[in-house]
Amino acid sequence: MNWPLKTALVAFVVCSGCTVGRKYQQPTVPATPTFKELAGNDEWKVATPSDELIKGKWWEMFGDPELNRLEEMVEINNQNVKQAEAQFRVARALVNLNRANYYPTIGANGSITQTDSGGAGGRGGGTSQSFSIGGNASWEPDLWGRVRLSVENAVANAQVSAADLENARLSAQALLAADYFLLIANDMQQAILRETIEAYTRNLQLTTNRYNGGVASKSDITLAQTSLADAQASFTDLHIARSQQEHAIAVLTGQAPAGFSIPVGSIKGPPPSIPLSLPSALLERRPDIAANERLVAASNASVGLAQTAYYPTLTLSANAGLANSSLVNLFTYASRVWSAGPSITQTIYDFGRRKAQVQGALAQYDSTVAVYRQSVLAAFQEVEDDLASLRYLAEEAVQQRVAVEAAQQSLVLEMARYRAGTDSYLNVITTQTIELNDRQQSVTILQRRMLAAVDLVKALGGGWDSSTLPTLEQLRSAELADPNNTQKVAQPANK
Repeated sequence: MNWPLKTALVAFVVCSGCTVGRKYQQPTVPATPTFKELAGNDEWKVATPSDELIKGKWWEMFGDPELNRLEEMVEINNQNVKQAEAQFRVARALVNLNRANYYPTIGANGSITQTDSGGAGGRGGGTSQSFSIGGNASWEPDLWGRVRLSVENAVANAQVSAADLENARLSAQALLAADYFLLIANDMQQAILRETIEAYTRNLQLTTNRYNGGVASKSDITLAQTSLADAQASFTDLHIARSQQEHAIAVLTGQAPAGFSIPVGSIKGPPPSIPLSLPSALLERRPDIAANERLVAASNASVGLAQTAYYPTLTLSANAGLANSSLVNLFTYASRVWSAGPSITQTIYDFGRRKAQVQGALAQYDSTVAVYRQSVLAAFQEVEDDLASLRYLAEEAVQQRVAVEAAQQSLVLEMARYRAGTDSYLNVITTQTIELNDRQQSVTILQRRMLAAVDLVKALGGGWDSSTLPTLEQLRSAELADPNNTQKVAQPANK
């Protein structure tokens, strides 16, 4: 063995234990022992370990078969989810691409060369031929951890993509649930207006009869006609919002709005009680937080990759084959040719390029840490906001129910006084308006409670858990077991 090859092997043995790059540690985040809005709230409790937390199909807790049917269609047909799934497959392929750098590159070559060597003074020198066939291999040992760091970076980015896929799925599911509750709340508003229009029509007939009998004035008829027309206009206007919500749901489920429709429905009751986990569990149960944490890990690996530029690169290469001017003698022992040896490259001075790259990688790392911590704070805020909304909307619903009952009683009494001729129709109109607004506000509060419940489920992660993020081994086995990339990964955990 010649001395250059020996030198390369000694360098490989000595440096194989030398690695560049910082060991990754998950950044600390602002912590809170409990949620502020749980204090003095009897409706929402933190779940104990024996309690059932939110599961993957969280929408089933609302007990609406139509919502269940639509949510299943999101999983299959939503194009944003499909895009995120394809992006995950791209990230998974990059993991395998970077892992391949652990191994040598092996190739083969062959050639036939014909040379015409013309002699001086026009005398022909004749032609000659040469034949060769051989193979080559080259390998760059991972002396400083370049390949290891690139694989770590690719794995972290693949985990980011997997978390983004789950976040896209959860966002689509939550958006569909919100649009669905807006739509059926619209149906409830239409039902109220339909009843109101029928009542206003009867009142107009009553007022007309009283006018014909000389009891009511012409102004009473015009007031009754105005109230009826206003209610009809409001009823028609609700159709715009319902159509748009139906179209939005169609797109979320991957269908063209033209052939899609949702039957008239109603909200059956108040939102279900949603089990809560401790604030610290949000770090494990929210895919967006998990994605930002994995971005920090990827940035940490990028810092190490930038630092490896300060160290030399060793490449081992070898070529072996057969070469001869005669094809007949090509495959003889005398035709053998080979070459092998190491090569080392090292940048001596680059006027600050490597330093700038390291500084940029460190700055990017600090940026991702800040984004990660901010996402945790935002998650705490979202949960607190939704808990406050659900808490106070529940109180407001009780108060609004009292207001509706009082307005209905007041309207009955006012109509009786009008029929008896002891009060004007203007007071009837005023009382009718109050009663209609109170009933509509009652539906609006119920709608807001359902939307807040959906937002709370989303803020809690929708039953997902970061333990479902694929590891390096799972990323490899998924690729090997599923060459057509049809397998779905990182499904919501049933815990």
